Amino acid sequence: MSPERYLAGIGTHATISPDDLVDGAFVLSIGGAEQSHVDLAHPERVFYAYLRRMANVLDLLAPPGEPLRVLHLGAGALTLARYVQATRPGSAQVAVELERELLDFVLESLPLPAGTAIEIRIGDARWELEELGSREPFDAVVLDIFSGPEAPAHIAHRDFYAEAAALLAPRGAMLVNIGDDPPLTLVRSQLAAMRTAFSEVAALSEPEVFEARYPGNVVAVGLRGTWPAGWTAELAAAGPHPTALRRGAELDGLVG
Repeated sequence: MSPERYLAGIGTHATISPDDLVDGAFVLSIGGAEQSHVDLAHPERVFYAYLRRMANVLDLLAPPGEPLRVLHLGAGALTLARYVQATRPGSAQVAVELERELLDFVLESLPLPAGTAIEIRIGDARWELEELGSREPFDAVVLDIFSGPEAPAHIAHRDFYAEAAALLAPRGAMLVNIGDDPPLTLVRSQLAAMRTAFSEVAALSEPEVFEARYPGNVVAVGLRGTWPAGWTAELAAAGPHPTALRRGAELDGLVG
């Protein structure tokens, strides 16, 4: 029987079920909707397309195997934290999650790989940034709390992105998963807000999502520095296929 936990904070149930198609993999569902996929046997495998695109950006931040400092805002099942540990042992990570019950359930049911160095913080993503400002800069800040057109106003705001950008090392990157429906109102507003805080902003998704024909997930990438030569081709080639990348003038029409 699949583990189940009632999350009093949000008034719904969470379950963790085996993936019938992938041995050693599990799916976290909240309120009956799939939220995260974890391959315990091979955490370097990332199943969801948007998470794979985020992982591809993390792969480019430093030479293979070199540890990173990563801040995760919204923990979910800690899929990307597991990926970073598997591909870059010795990385120092911090995860911020609002729902303690959810995180406890995930860690009890899906233990982290041995040796994972991660600090768990329970709190609101925005309000935790100030306290983290005294730390050594992060190589990446990953935001994964937007799950539809509605978003917390204090996070979906340019001031939030400015505060997050201040936590990054000069060559660091912010990665934001934005789930949205046509006409992509949230995607457009968040890309515009990120442009006020970062010198470079790009977006990754399926081509039809950019055309606002279907709901989907857009991965926004914000850099403090310049866009590295070769990243556009490397990220498009890394997949999942097809992957389209928009930046610069190509992004203007989407941002408005």
